[in-house]
Amino acid sequence: LDNAAGMRQSAQGAARLMAADDGPRIAALAFDGWDTHVNEGGATGRLATLLGGLDGAFDEFEKGLGERWQDTAVVAITEFGRTARINGTVGTDHGTGTVVLLAGGAIKGGRVIADWPGLKPAQLYEGRDLAPTSDVRAVLKGLLADQFGLSAAVLGDKVFPESAAVKPMRDLVV
Repeated sequence: LDNAAGMRQSAQGAARLMAADDGPRIAALAFDGWDTHVNEGGATGRLATLLGGLDGAFDEFEKGLGERWQDTAVVAITEFGRTARINGTVGTDHGTGTVVLLAGGAIKGGRVIADWPGLKPAQLYEGRDLAPTSDVRAVLKGLLADQFGLSAAVLGDKVFPESAAVKPMRDLVV
């Protein structure tokens, strides 16, 4: 879905299923429309609308899960980042560095975990892009280990094959 109402509706449906005693413990939702090459906009533009929809989806999860929210971890992630520099069509292009957003009652929140390189041209990859400072798999491995008790062997061989060298980022869960 590519609109704010659709994001809320999808999250509401997933929360309803997950709140049931016999419901699933893991869900994956996909929200389209984030490829903002053109006219990204400011506080009221396309990107702001999408981010508002994502915020609404988090809200629906929290409300819909009720008490289960306290044991819940929500991950918002994309397969690629966006450039730090605006392009010639007032948007951003596919970038190298990205962000992983964690929310939920199970998350040790209120912090940013990063090696922030800065936005000066000399600090940007190819002068326009954030360079990755952490492996996304490290975040997900840490979350899966702490939330579900998965072993390093399972995470490195089965969940993320051939990733044994990527160590889990720990201390993400309460």
